[in-house]
Amino acid sequence: MPIIAKRCGIKFDPPSVILIYENEHTNKLRKRVMPVRNFSEYSDCSRAAERLKHHSRHAHYLDSVSLEQLVRLYTVLRDHLRGLSVEESLREQRQSHTREEDLNKLSDEELNHHKAQMDVLFELNRRRKDDPDFVYDLEVEFPENSTREPCSWDQSDEEF
Repeated sequence: MPIIAKRCGIKFDPPSVILIYENEHTNKLRKRVMPVRNFSEYSDCSRAAERLKHHSRHAHYLDSVSLEQLVRLYTVLRDHLRGLSVEESLREQRQSHTREEDLNKLSDEELNHHKAQMDVLFELNRRRKDDPDFVYDLEVEFPENSTREPCSWDQSDEEF
């Protein structure tokens, strides 16, 4: 039975992940509620998301839902258990993506996680020839009075 996920969200009381999906054979929208058990404010969101995605009862339904989306949903649920509102949780997640971090000091697993996030952001911002707002030869003029940051490439070779 081919399933197309339409929406995925969470419910706080009782804690559960909700999936709205379409069955391709019948073209009917259905709702599946997957309870979240043994989850607290100290739980690891990525591990809980992986457990749900690979659970024998729910794996077939969650094939078309990305693991990153499930991790974000579990993070909102964990922040709710900590007392944060949904808006505060989402704002905190956005800020954590913009922090400057030395990627050379990360483990391979954390580095691969950051690379996957960068790939998702790249695909969101990517312009293809089929896009309606695609411009082949885009030229941008920068104002002359704008401040320019000094760059080491601009220095002369006399120092060497």
